[in-house]
Amino acid sequence: MAERIRVLLTEDEVDARIKQIGDEISRDYEGRQVHLVCVLKGGSFFMCELAKRISVPVSLDFMSVSSYGGDTKSSGIVKIVKDLDEPLQGKDVIVVEDIVDSGRTLSYLLELLGQRGPKSMKLCTLLDKPDRRVVDVNVDYKGFEIPDAFVVGYGLDYDQRYRNLPYIGVVELE
Repeated sequence: MAERIRVLLTEDEVDARIKQIGDEISRDYEGRQVHLVCVLKGGSFFMCELAKRISVPVSLDFMSVSSYGGDTKSSGIVKIVKDLDEPLQGKDVIVVEDIVDSGRTLSYLLELLGQRGPKSMKLCTLLDKPDRRVVDVNVDYKGFEIPDAFVVGYGLDYDQRYRNLPYIGVVELE
């Protein structure tokens, strides 16, 4: 089955919104350092752009979890592929994710990270898909609320393809 990609959010729209989120985080954490935890692989594009737009001191770490495999729907089974390199104890943590969909993966991850003693912990996502939510997850910083469609680009993939698109597109299967 072939697919085509329809533009949902342009590169300029995404860039402008990331700048706004960076400004908001900078205000909220004025006088403090923020520790960004990127959920790989999709979140890496967003986190790098976001970190450049935060004016307070920033440290970074990376974690990889999987619940999709090669499908377009979450399996609900969360697997930690790569854990953090640094402890979270006493840090102001922002978990940076590309998309919040069902909430299963993020709920599990936030509970796990919360047990590691951060001073504070918030969630920042580029995309939020509330129509698919099956587990309640509080999103503190949100780029865009989007409809229930399978999206790619700006780090999001379909079976490891399309991550490098500079915009957010909808996969349409033909």
